[in-house]
Amino acid sequence: MAGAGSNRQWRLASYPEGMPSEHNWTLTEAPMPEPRANQVLARAIYLDVAPYMRGRISPQRNYAAGVAVGDVMIGGGIGAVVHSNAKQYKPGDLVVTDHGFGWQEYAVLSPASIRKVDREIAALPYWLDALGLNGMTAYCALLECTRMKAGDMVVISASAGSVGQIAGQIAKLGGCYVLGFTSSEQKIAWCREVGYDEVINYRSESDLAAALRKVCPKGVDVFIDNTAGPIHEAVMQNLATNARVALVGSISLAARFGQPDIGPRFQRQILIARATIKGFLVSDYQQYHAEARQRIGAWLRAGLMKSKFDVADGFESLPRAFLRLLTSENIGKQMVKVTEEPT
Repeated sequence: MAGAGSNRQWRLASYPEGMPSEHNWTLTEAPMPEPRANQVLARAIYLDVAPYMRGRISPQRNYAAGVAVGDVMIGGGIGAVVHSNAKQYKPGDLVVTDHGFGWQEYAVLSPASIRKVDREIAALPYWLDALGLNGMTAYCALLECTRMKAGDMVVISASAGSVGQIAGQIAKLGGCYVLGFTSSEQKIAWCREVGYDEVINYRSESDLAAALRKVCPKGVDVFIDNTAGPIHEAVMQNLATNARVALVGSISLAARFGQPDIGPRFQRQILIARATIKGFLVSDYQQYHAEARQRIGAWLRAGLMKSKFDVADGFESLPRAFLRLLTSENIGKQMVKVTEEPT
């Protein structure tokens, strides 16, 4: 048995209207969960906050089931096994899950939903970043969805975020010229540190399309769109022939979620460029995840890739950390440290 005790949880209190606030969640306590046959009980070390979560806290139709009012908030996490009824795992093992932990201090997990963490490959936070869903997103969006090739002009929005920082480095390793969009001089400095050739501050430019045209007059070959909104509109006006666009995220619309995304239409530009625009979900590319982790792990061990982590301390800070992400206050991967890492 796992033993007595309680389990603190963040539950959805109400669906947000517009930009979420901390009042949309409530902190509760539940009895300590008990693992059944072929399950483990894990204690949270790091918990994830990520842009996709905005879509999960809305009653609007989405690509996956949402979080109902009263439910524990969804989310991935890294934890230490404290009790195991699964032969593959023993107490003390470190595990990561992409979605299954939730915003809680303890979670019951099945072997199908977790992977062992190997700190010899990379430090713990990387398993929610380059070796987690964000790394899989960057890798598959570039190499499978848009079929990036050497010499391409690659543009990445939210370039100082988790997906952006990884995607920029993969594109450079692939022999591309890489341009990013981000929101501050500090973030621009980080993007340049990880290899971006050019970075545009979208908050300081009055004409994003003109600023982009100045940097890449021949147009954009590959666009990894993590934001939607004005950056998307600027790129649509600067497409190269046979451009490929992956629609990965729409975080710029967080305050208007569920409302019509009204703006210019770019059918003529898409037609002239013979561009391909495709919605991207990382779950559609699971057959490439093992390959992606192997290659990214090798790049990390070789010192060819690095990440910055924006870590909030304490279980109580989860909603606030999520809001930092939605308002572009973070640099690199945003996560929450719940307990100290084991030595």
